[in-house]
Amino acid sequence: MTLKQKQEMMANAPIPGLIARLAIPTIISMLITSFYNMADTYFVGRIGTSATAAVGVVFPLMSVIQALGFFFGHGSGNSVSRKLGAKKYEEAEHLASNGFFLALFCGAGILVLGRIFLEPLSRILGSTDTILPYTKSYLGIILLGAPYMTAALVLNNLLRFQGSAFYGMIGITSGGILNMILDPVFIFGFDMGIAGAAWATILSQLVSFLLLLAGIKKANCIPLRIRHLRYLRQVIGQIFGGGFPSLCRQGLASMATVALNLAANPYGDAAIAAMSIVQRIMFFAGATVIGFGQGFQPVCGYNYGAGNIKRVKDAFWFCVKLSTGVLLALAAVGFLFSNSLIAIFRKDDLDVIRIGALALRMQCLSLPFQGWIILNNMMFQTIGRTVPASVLAASRQGLFFLPAILLLPPVLGIFGIQIAQAAADTAAFLLALILNRKLMPNLS
Repeated sequence: MTLKQKQEMMANAPIPGLIARLAIPTIISMLITSFYNMADTYFVGRIGTSATAAVGVVFPLMSVIQALGFFFGHGSGNSVSRKLGAKKYEEAEHLASNGFFLALFCGAGILVLGRIFLEPLSRILGSTDTILPYTKSYLGIILLGAPYMTAALVLNNLLRFQGSAFYGMIGITSGGILNMILDPVFIFGFDMGIAGAAWATILSQLVSFLLLLAGIKKANCIPLRIRHLRYLRQVIGQIFGGGFPSLCRQGLASMATVALNLAANPYGDAAIAAMSIVQRIMFFAGATVIGFGQGFQPVCGYNYGAGNIKRVKDAFWFCVKLSTGVLLALAAVGFLFSNSLIAIFRKDDLDVIRIGALALRMQCLSLPFQGWIILNNMMFQTIGRTVPASVLAASRQGLFFLPAILLLPPVLGIFGIQIAQAAADTAAFLLALILNRKLMPNLS
């Protein structure tokens, strides 16, 4: 599809069909991503409770890698979509190139620092003495993939914001499927244990990166040229404004997981493992609404840049209604089958099932709120309303979850840990209502 055809599609195609065309590939990508995150947890769960907990302990570091990838990916991608809508092609090229190469360099920094401080980092992330050997083995290998894992997220977002989500789906899903195949081969076939899960992850992510890089060229997207780094001072503000809400959201998700692991630490490896499993299941459920949001963003950005505010609002309300209905159905399934879902990962540990099932049911009660929270966040971010977007992005896992996980467990014990996320989601939902009521009538 040529650039002119993409612009015509963004400006005039019927909203339901356009959102479906852009969202379905991203939903599939997100679901595959969550599948292979759960695959690591599932296969590592066959090793033991401490190994399962180690995967959860490393999750915050994975969130940091994602935070940087989304910061540069959303920061450049949001601005690129607006520039394309305004027909400013050269500026769009500068933004795309800077976002990609900066992500690659930051990922390399994580690799170097993480390997140097591997043991203290493992401790900070929440490892107990029994979990530590598994964490060091898993984390030390995961860090090797940090540069291209970070840059791959930028490529995926650049494809998506330019209306070529299909190629992003091919890259992400290919790596995800490969990861699910390699996990049992490396862990059990080659007897590599938890290190096998890590090698499976970084090799699969490398395949995704290479396919996404090829997709940029195949889809006739804006080319990425290292010489455009000399325009860094001209575009860094735009990247920061577009990406800071994502950095808040993902960075605070990392901090929240560390806080969760530390809060669960006094209750033993079973509690850490249980909450890790719940996180993976909820990430799978949330992947659907994130996919809707990512399908909405290029439509929002292009039409906002072109001055078509009515089309922005129509797309927003369509996505809110549809995603909320899907989340209600998923919440009902999760609530009714919570014990069975936790048992998939650790069927031999009754403590893990008991702790995880209640936590999952509590989070299912607030799951339908996520459609409203995330879509408001993505709309504010895409149209360049950095402050409200950042506040809302920080609310769920930061402004509300961190106080909840610090204050509730001393009063309610482990039940405080199990309800902390649901309490935070409810508060974030109310904040999103206030911000939407204030900003939506005044879009311009």
